[in-house]
Amino acid sequence: MKPIFFHFKKLDWVIISAVVGLALLGLTSLYSSSLHSGDFGNFHKQIFFFTVGILLILIVSFFDWRIFRESSAFVLGFYCIALILLIGVYFFAPSIRGVKTWYKIGTLTIDPIEIVKLSLLVLFAKYFSSRHILIYQARHILLSGLYVLVPAILIFFQPNLGPCLIIIALWIGILIITGIKMRHFLALILIFALIFAGGWAFLLKDYQKERIMSFFIPYDPLGISWSQNQAKTAVGAGGLLGAGIGKGSQTQYGFLSEPQTDFIFAAISEEMGMVGAGAVLCLYLILLWRITRIALDSYDNFSRLFCCGLTILLGVQVFIHIGVNIGFLPIIGLPLPLVSYGGSSFLATCVAIGIVQGMHVNPNV
Repeated sequence: MKPIFFHFKKLDWVIISAVVGLALLGLTSLYSSSLHSGDFGNFHKQIFFFTVGILLILIVSFFDWRIFRESSAFVLGFYCIALILLIGVYFFAPSIRGVKTWYKIGTLTIDPIEIVKLSLLVLFAKYFSSRHILIYQARHILLSGLYVLVPAILIFFQPNLGPCLIIIALWIGILIITGIKMRHFLALILIFALIFAGGWAFLLKDYQKERIMSFFIPYDPLGISWSQNQAKTAVGAGGLLGAGIGKGSQTQYGFLSEPQTDFIFAAISEEMGMVGAGAVLCLYLILLWRITRIALDSYDNFSRLFCCGLTILLGVQVFIHIGVNIGFLPIIGLPLPLVSYGGSSFLATCVAIGIVQGMHVNPNV
């Protein structure tokens, strides 16, 4: 009993408090956006995910994270399972609005992309922690790129562009942290520019092109530009204190698209104002800073890279989600981590945070 007490005492409770704060803000917004329809199904599910997620953080913190660092077979096995699940959606997942993304089990859905993100986080930490002094060799950059290329292609052709960009950003971020040479970095930029040009000509769907074009030239305010215009209206209408829970016109009357997922930041801004939006930003800054602190205090490269990778993963998603909601970026369908509705995203993030907690409690190598 005494060791368990000391284990819990050593946990970073600031991180857990930030997770709880973000989740409660999300639950409040979910409850509010359910008032008009009277359907509280997603709200009740998210309460369940929240409860399980917090328990997962505590349980996973007891897990010996060093198995990831020391067992290549375990890490590759995890990665292969994630890829198999990702391939499986093409055959077993229902088509929702032309996209096959989730497995559906009863009333619950499972998004394998979240498992892929977690597997890549572990894999990159493992790969680069043992090769960081060899990162100047182009073959290590190319080989690590293959690990991200396979799931990126599978995700792109679902089609689901947002998560594809996220896992590529994770890879590039880890490369920068490990010390990629400038000429290699510039070569990557050139390669991605060529891929984007080819993708624009041959791969991107018409609606994806229209979303990007409408961002620069808002030519269809009642069509392709509608969602982002309504999001900006919601953010601007919130003022300092917001319209109040259940009183935001954009959120309550269906003007705001996907107020529980892709545009939840706009919903929070409208009904909770700058105070609510500021609270979201502050909690994220606290969360990311504390994870970064654990990275800086780490004694080994694996835990350092894992924590930095999680910071990149969360930071990029938050940046893109908020950027889309305020009209700073073209529409890319991404939820807000720990805030938006979705069990797969919430639970996968909690597992990653639980691993970070384990590194914090047992940092010895």
